[in-house]
Amino acid sequence: MYDYRKGESVLAAFLLGGIVGAVLGLLFAPRSGKENREFIAAKAQEYWGEGREFYESNRAKMAEGTEELRVKIDAARDRLREQVDTVSKQTKEKVHDMTPAAKETVSKVGKSMTSGVATAEQKAGEVIDKIAEKTAPPVEPVLPTEPAVE
Repeated sequence: MYDYRKGESVLAAFLLGGIVGAVLGLLFAPRSGKENREFIAAKAQEYWGEGREFYESNRAKMAEGTEELRVKIDAARDRLREQVDTVSKQTKEKVHDMTPAAKETVSKVGKSMTSGVATAEQKAGEVIDKIAEKTAPPVEPVLPTEPAVE
């Protein structure tokens, strides 16, 4: 089964058919060989000129299109650069504006933590003292003794 998705195969078949047709046309042509050569040379010159004109006009169009595209890319790059600069400046300003508030908050948190640690240390000391009192062996009262006689 022929696969029609391959465009190059169709193009190659078309060109091959054209070449075979041209060769057969030359072989069975009613003109002489000299007339055929002159005719072919004239047509070749004509097609060469048309091809050259086509190439030059399309090359000029491509150059214009390329230059337009380059200008658009440069403009887009400049706009993007400006946007990045603007956002960067805005971000720096916001960070600069928020820095004092953040420092103040950190300072408050630090003071609160210091106060909390001091309170916890005091409570821990009280708990340790209570535990020490409860776990200490009972103290027996010491009675005064009479001096021994010798």
